[in-house]
Amino acid sequence: MKYYIGIDLGTSSVKLLLIDENGLIVKSSTRDYPLIFPQPGWSEQDPELWWKASLDALKELLASVDPSAVEAIGVGGQMHGLVVLDKEDRVIRPAILWNDGRTAEEVEYLNQSIGAQKISSYTANIAFAGFTAPKLLWLKKHEKENFEKIDKIMLPKDYLNYCLTGVHSCDYSDASGMLLLDVKNKRWSEEMLEICSLSLSQMPSLYESYEVIGKIKKEVAISLGLREDVVVVTGAGDNAAAAVGTGTVGEGNCNISLGTSGTLFISSSEFRVDNNNALHSFAHADGKYHLMGCMLSAASCNKWFCEEILNTKDFAAEQKGITEDKLGRNHVFFLPYLMGERSPINDTNARGTFIGLSMDNTREDMVQSILEGVAFAVKDNLEIARKLGINVIKSKVCGGGAKSQLWLKILANVLDIELEIPQTEEGPGYGAAMLAMVGSGRFSSVQKASDALVRTVRTVKPDSHISARYRLAYEKFKSIYPALKPVFKTIAEESDGKRLS
Repeated sequence: MKYYIGIDLGTSSVKLLLIDENGLIVKSSTRDYPLIFPQPGWSEQDPELWWKASLDALKELLASVDPSAVEAIGVGGQMHGLVVLDKEDRVIRPAILWNDGRTAEEVEYLNQSIGAQKISSYTANIAFAGFTAPKLLWLKKHEKENFEKIDKIMLPKDYLNYCLTGVHSCDYSDASGMLLLDVKNKRWSEEMLEICSLSLSQMPSLYESYEVIGKIKKEVAISLGLREDVVVVTGAGDNAAAAVGTGTVGEGNCNISLGTSGTLFISSSEFRVDNNNALHSFAHADGKYHLMGCMLSAASCNKWFCEEILNTKDFAAEQKGITEDKLGRNHVFFLPYLMGERSPINDTNARGTFIGLSMDNTREDMVQSILEGVAFAVKDNLEIARKLGINVIKSKVCGGGAKSQLWLKILANVLDIELEIPQTEEGPGYGAAMLAMVGSGRFSSVQKASDALVRTVRTVKPDSHISARYRLAYEKFKSIYPALKPVFKTIAEESDGKRLS
């Protein structure tokens, strides 16, 4: 039996999967690591902890099998994070993560001074606070000494690949979210590199997600008992990897991820751009393209409310009192913008908000409003896709939030589409392992791997009566953010003033 390893480098932990040649998960292993919040709205992490955690997890993963049977490794990882290395390949500073909101000025500079239309012509996207290019401009302005030390720029999963192989690499799907890639033509944008005062030599080599970047380092192989000819594929950004893991490849297929962040992912055989750039236009891990809406806070909203406010980790108990007759009838609304928001509003000042509370409301009403608020935010993005003429009638769904049957019911009715639950819910890690199988020759293409391995075990269908109620509720939800947008800006300005004083 041959084995393949998929690594999911997440925001709070790394999870590894060992799968056999038939796609069955043999074992999994997880290691946590801390986040760093130097200032409100900032989010950082130590890349060396990713590698240490991954090594520990690899040792546990391989302890009960013959490691010499492992053929290939693939990595899916959190996108956009800025990892910078010096000439000795040492990490210069903690990585600035995807959910970091410090780059408002840099985003405004790119979208207003340079011009959103021009930026989009270079990269197929406009600047968002989470993207990598604004982080580099921030580093240049605020940490000039560190900026001048940069010899190589990497993304989080690429740092793991470097530790495994010694190769500086990046795949097209992950590179798409840097705002440094000419997505349509799959090459680094010379114009964006010039804007960010970067040279081509500082950028990693580009590959398709399923391509082999090299063999595992000898010392790593020896420490883990692996053969020295084990290959490592480039892997993919977590959303593209999750899409592969759920079979969301080819034309017009959709996947919704309810993880720490939330995504609406629509695969496409052709390059497409939303004229207003509300959706991201990225390369896909299958060698084609996709459109994606990204919400910075999804399942993390429910986790925050239950753990930090209600002081409980029993999420199911908090949802128990939310019966079907209450769906679409809640008068409490929640804006899920705890870390600002990307798609489709692109507002770093936006914040989480409860509205509509009265003396007769219960904790269940508030929990329900959070589940509904995230679903409404997904619908915001789906409506844009529909305006592009993309008719989404069903979607795969993955992520921690997808374990909640109530949340799935709410989501299906808010979107008014069928939701398909894959047999394997380990989206990014499973997709990364599938890419490893393609790269090592087990399958000839990502599509064939998907056709052979991905199965749907259950479908959640909308109820016409509940969907009708949610259509009315969504109209109310849509009116809340525009009304509060100037308030969010005032609060942010006051907060910035206090930090400076």
